[in-house]
Amino acid sequence: MSIAQFAPVAATRGSSRWLLLGSLALNLFFVGVAVAMAIRTPPAPNWNRDVFVRIERIAATLPPADADLLRGEVNADKQKLESAQSQYFAAREGIHVALRSDAFNVDDMRAAMTRTRAARQNFDQILQGIFADAASKMSHAGRLALADWPPNRKTAGKDR
Repeated sequence: MSIAQFAPVAATRGSSRWLLLGSLALNLFFVGVAVAMAIRTPPAPNWNRDVFVRIERIAATLPPADADLLRGEVNADKQKLESAQSQYFAAREGIHVALRSDAFNVDDMRAAMTRTRAARQNFDQILQGIFADAASKMSHAGRLALADWPPNRKTAGKDR
């Protein structure tokens, strides 16, 4: 046998080695991607600032009759609640405006914060009044569902 006969075999072995190495690298890449997808942190939960969206999320966890009762109480005071929410959001924007001002004035910021506190207190009083009125008419199971909201949370070291 001559050396010329072994040349094609040697070239085939070399390309087979590169093919095997490339396949191994590609497989390791895919395994790495799969592991990264499995252990990645979950996306941040979406939080909608709109009170009506949050109330609907709460109502969805209540017994049907109590959910309807809560929705009815909210609808009865919807205009007042919408107005209070809008005033609160506008007051918060006043803080942002004061902070963004080129000529920052601490007194303007404090005044905006005072308006925000007052608007938040008004918003909370209206919202809490709605929930108090609704809870007074709910079943015991509905009140328990409200007390344990959000569902599946840990309280005092116990799963509820």
